[in-house]
Amino acid sequence: MKSILFPLLSVFAFGLAHAGNERITYKCDDGSGFQAEFMAGGDGRPQATVIMGIMKIVLPQVPAASGTLYRADGISLHTKGDDALFDDGKNPLRRCTSGDLPTSARVAQPPGAPSSFVDITGSVAYLARSALPPDAVLIIRVQDTSRADAPALTLAEQRIGLAGNPPPIPFRLTVDRDLIGKNAQITVTARIERKGKLLFINDSIHRALIDGKPRHVDMQLKETGGPQPR
Repeated sequence: MKSILFPLLSVFAFGLAHAGNERITYKCDDGSGFQAEFMAGGDGRPQATVIMGIMKIVLPQVPAASGTLYRADGISLHTKGDDALFDDGKNPLRRCTSGDLPTSARVAQPPGAPSSFVDITGSVAYLARSALPPDAVLIIRVQDTSRADAPALTLAEQRIGLAGNPPPIPFRLTVDRDLIGKNAQITVTARIERKGKLLFINDSIHRALIDGKPRHVDMQLKETGGPQPR
């Protein structure tokens, strides 16, 4: 299960790339690690080469709302200061920290220097009158709903196939802290769809941040209609 970071702003910009020919070691929250080499490609465009054992993945830099983002073929590396998010398109999103110290040790370091990313965790439950179609998908979004006359701004989204995932279904989404404005109202929404048809939805407001700190969010979805075709 993965969470996808969506810096959905009206203007995208290239973040400051790393220094040329710089190689950084990252330790991740799942116990894994990798090296990333930052340099200019043959066309002069900044790129990152992710090195994991004998595997090397070259990712060109792409526009990002903040930090520096490298992406290609469903694989991405998003760096900000000492922090990084790595998504290989197969495993859960990895939250990583540069240097030789394990992530757990770095978390205990100065409280005045918060991480560049915020984790939003929780679970989703639902009560279905009949078995859901095997291709039904749970969609969870972290949104900023502070803009009264505009649609909610999606900051992160996670999609989970329901086949083999009985409720309650846990989730974790990671949000770039720089996308959370001073007056932001950060909420979590969830829905279950099948081929674009809405089957379940949450009917309550679930705040994801209280006084700037993330809270665990448990949601109970409500069915939208009668029995669904299989």
